[in-house]
Amino acid sequence: MNSQKRHPRAFSFEFFPPKTPEGVAKLRTTWQDLARLKPKFFSVTYGAGGSTRDRTLETVLDIQAGGSDAAPHLSCIGSTRGDITATLELYKSKGVRHIVALRGDLPSGAASVGELRYASDLVTFIRETTGSHFHVEVACYPEFHPQARGAEDDLRAFKRKVDAGADAALTQYFFNADAYFRFVDDCERLNISIPIVPGIMPIGNFSQLARFSDACGAEIPRWLRLKMQSYGDDAESVRSLGLDVVTELCERLLSQGAPGIHFYTMNQAGLTTEIWKRLKLSQA
Repeated sequence: MNSQKRHPRAFSFEFFPPKTPEGVAKLRTTWQDLARLKPKFFSVTYGAGGSTRDRTLETVLDIQAGGSDAAPHLSCIGSTRGDITATLELYKSKGVRHIVALRGDLPSGAASVGELRYASDLVTFIRETTGSHFHVEVACYPEFHPQARGAEDDLRAFKRKVDAGADAALTQYFFNADAYFRFVDDCERLNISIPIVPGIMPIGNFSQLARFSDACGAEIPRWLRLKMQSYGDDAESVRSLGLDVVTELCERLLSQGAPGIHFYTMNQAGLTTEIWKRLKLSQA
């Protein structure tokens, strides 16, 4: 963990762009509440094939107008170099200087993966076309990408993103701290030393979390899955155990040198704020 201990702590919160005016108003209240915690930045996701580009940018600009840094996600799969150039120029024209660069998912029914196949290709293209204008975050997977051919292949894929010019990385969420520590050790063996910020998912709706986890390959420990399932519709018990488990996870990560936390908020402030308070992190 020596590579991570030397980085200053940075905390960030992730949102998805709302679809309705009601959702926009609700998210504005959420990010205003979380902005009081003074995160380094907020990130906003990007639909398959850029399907939410306009809503992503609108959310980013709303957050920036409120005085906080915001980073739109940008995915490359299914897009042309021209598409991505246009998006980068749009972001530059709006004063955006921070991007989360991802491969992304191919839209349903799409016939082509596009001109840039991997996230490392996207990072290379961003650097070739915009130089150092953008601070570039990338994704990494302590429990390995579900489509990875093997552990070493996945690590090498991450190193290609770093070598292409990534400034920092955000992990997929996980509940096993040892997976993160082992991943960092493996990265240090490959001379990767950029900040690797753990992604953390507060537990509010367990059935939703289980669906997400089954799809993205994030492992829910068997004891936790069975305990949560035993609560059925008892939302308060799910919330209580979830807060205990996630707070303990964050405490262990931070105490052993993780350079911050990236919270997957699901556009909700309550659970993240409560975890923040339990961790006794500073507030404005």
